[in-house]
Amino acid sequence: MISIPFNPIMIEIGNFVLSWHGFWSFVGVLVAIYLVAKWAKKDGLNPDLVYNTAVWGVLGGILGARIVHVLDHLPYYIDNPGKILAVWTGGIGLWGGIIGGVLGGAIYAYIQKYPVGKLMDLTAPAMLIAQAIGRLGDVFNGEHLSRATDLPWGWIFTHPDSPGRRGALELFGNPVQPVHPSVVYEIIWDLSVCWFIWRYRKSLKPDGSLWMLYMALYSVGRFLIQFTRMDSVKFWALQEAHIISLIIFTISIVFLTIYTRPVNWVKKKDLSQDPKSKVTSKRKRRVLRDS
Repeated sequence: MISIPFNPIMIEIGNFVLSWHGFWSFVGVLVAIYLVAKWAKKDGLNPDLVYNTAVWGVLGGILGARIVHVLDHLPYYIDNPGKILAVWTGGIGLWGGIIGGVLGGAIYAYIQKYPVGKLMDLTAPAMLIAQAIGRLGDVFNGEHLSRATDLPWGWIFTHPDSPGRRGALELFGNPVQPVHPSVVYEIIWDLSVCWFIWRYRKSLKPDGSLWMLYMALYSVGRFLIQFTRMDSVKFWALQEAHIISLIIFTISIVFLTIYTRPVNWVKKKDLSQDPKSKVTSKRKRRVLRDS
């Protein structure tokens, strides 16, 4: 059993409250922007494209993340409407952040005639790193309610203000009931997927394929890990994140199946369709025949 003793509130000054979740999410976003700008420069793109797009991606991500969180906890926010916009206190839906962020950034990049697919591919590994960093805030906050476990890595939240402690009391009648460290499972999965897609970042065409691979792989892990969490069930015994994962996985797989090909395969196909290469091939066959 692992004890998590942290106060979920990092700073509280008057009416201003900053949670650890908000802090680590902010750090994750900064790291992602820095990495994408750095990689873009290496690929011959102006880093300003990244910074300009990031503004709209971040705004879209914040909006989407909060909308998904509020919808998943709608009864609470109906009773407390003044807390709907209090993002800094914690409470975001990661799927909403990903979807809102990519839509906000992609729409802006398309309008500005930036290379949308290329920017998405550069962002994919950075997003996974940002997600892993942001999940550290969940460790401090104890926000997510998980299933009870007797495994040696199960954890408890000992701070009296921890949502994880209150949740264990409500669900199990025991505030120190060990539960699955679901967010740690997700951090491990995020970093594993990041390593995998980083290896193949220059191996897929067309642009946008790496992003879709990221979406497909993350969806699989999130769907499975979600079974260790105890969020509200929507239908068919599935939670909100299950449903979103299935939708995103389906869209990603369709794109990968129809459009995505290995770079080497694409190059060979282009050469085979090149008229000059066909002429050269004919000449080679003629020389061999005559000899």
